[in-house]
Amino acid sequence: MSGSEVAERYRRRADRFDALVAGVRADQWSWPSPCDEWTARDVVGHILDMHAAMLQPFGRELSPAPALADDPLGAFRAARADIEAVLADPAEAGSTHDTPMGPSTAENHIDGVASADLVLHGWDLAKATGQDDTIDPAEVERSWPGVQQMPPEMRIPGAFGPGIVVFGPEVPVPSDAPLQDRLLGLIGRDPHWKA
Repeated sequence: MSGSEVAERYRRRADRFDALVAGVRADQWSWPSPCDEWTARDVVGHILDMHAAMLQPFGRELSPAPALADDPLGAFRAARADIEAVLADPAEAGSTHDTPMGPSTAENHIDGVASADLVLHGWDLAKATGQDDTIDPAEVERSWPGVQQMPPEMRIPGAFGPGIVVFGPEVPVPSDAPLQDRLLGLIGRDPHWKA
């Protein structure tokens, strides 16, 4: 897959997540999310953590940014800019690094982890704050084969760094449920979760 394809997919996903963050009212940041023990603000915090993890192979951290506690949208936009800078640099994007799932180019690691996270945690944020929680059907179709082949490391707390949990235990969902619901169940979400 080309670097421009990865960068464009990240941009689309980040645009959607940005819109969801912008749609959260000030009083909703402390509301619970479908992720156990996480508030809506914690969901964005996890996205920031995963973006930071993508920069570690380069010996870098997230750039100075607004604090998550004060400005979640500003914090996300700054982290997004850091990732987009990596994807825009062919040498960095194409460099190979060790990851919890084995050697990978930076762009493929970003595409499969931080970028994909924007889709799934976008659902969490939407569900937590009463926004439209429909995942783009093309994203659901794209994610489904890979999620069915999820390596066990993706369910091990801390595999990507201290305090980082990627996916929880599977939630049983009927086999005839909509594909979005089956996808959510497989990644450890209750599709019918309510606060």
